[in-house]
Amino acid sequence: MRCISITLAAIALMLISADTHAQVKLGASQLPTYVDNEGEPARLNSIVTEAFARMEQTVELSVMRPAFLGSSVLGGSLDGEYAFLDLDHNKSSFSYSASYLPVYLYAVSKKPSVKEVVLLPHLKDERIAVENRFANTDKLRLIKDIKWARNPSTFDAFRQLADNRAYYLMTSRLLVDEFNRLLRSENEELVHLSAQPLVTAGFHLALSGTSSATQALLKRFDKTISNMQQDGTYNRLLGIDWLTKDLDDDGVADFISSADMVHTSLNPTALSYAFALDGTKASQQSHYYVDGTLYEDAQAAFAALAEVTQTARPSLLDEEVYQRVLQRW
Repeated sequence: MRCISITLAAIALMLISADTHAQVKLGASQLPTYVDNEGEPARLNSIVTEAFARMEQTVELSVMRPAFLGSSVLGGSLDGEYAFLDLDHNKSSFSYSASYLPVYLYAVSKKPSVKEVVLLPHLKDERIAVENRFANTDKLRLIKDIKWARNPSTFDAFRQLADNRAYYLMTSRLLVDEFNRLLRSENEELVHLSAQPLVTAGFHLALSGTSSATQALLKRFDKTISNMQQDGTYNRLLGIDWLTKDLDDDGVADFISSADMVHTSLNPTALSYAFALDGTKASQQSHYYVDGTLYEDAQAAFAALAEVTQTARPSLLDEEVYQRVLQRW
């Protein structure tokens, strides 16, 4: 009996190992600068592809309409989603990674008065443009006292703001930054953001099933993502000079950068625009990491970046597509 038990355990381990290295098929719906399959910048595609390559795990990413995405996962032609937004509730039949990229939804306006907005109820008297991807989630769908002006695409949401059909726009911080880059290139006035994000969420892998092989795969993914966030890979894939995250578990955010990308500038002011990968705050105790190497202060980190190109990179949004919006600005 003992021999049989050992044999069965060995077979189980072999099956888990085989499942772990089988091709994983994941899907997502299109979101400019995040998800795409037509040659446009796609940050989530790049992050997930890089992570699976480091894991030596083959992966196939598909981009499809939301309705087809759901049916493909339920029908078994996909193993899961790679851009699951946790504004929707988790399902008991799925397993989820940790958040690998946060989503900060801000109120955006042409008027600087939006900087006084700190809570969602402050928006209740105005019309707010929002993309269906966010508005149709479990969390935002429950907010009934907001005058949502739903839009099928990111472009339509920005166009509604440009045409003054909405006083505010609710969208992600990264999309706002890319739109402001377009405005800056046209010498137009930039949009303004609320004082803080009004909704915080995150992107996850969502895999069908709860087997030990699935859990092991997600654990490997989380570990790989953590390494990528520390060694400068995330800066390169996101196109962001500085990121922050608590890397040494002391409750204080550390600054992360890479010499493998252009920098807008090399001065302490650039640190104030860092994109936070977690909820911790920077302080005088913050450390600095450049391509995974630790530096005790900002001066040493900037010295390590002395040879990088300093320039403002172009927007990841398609300028030709958004030209109609810019002309209405």
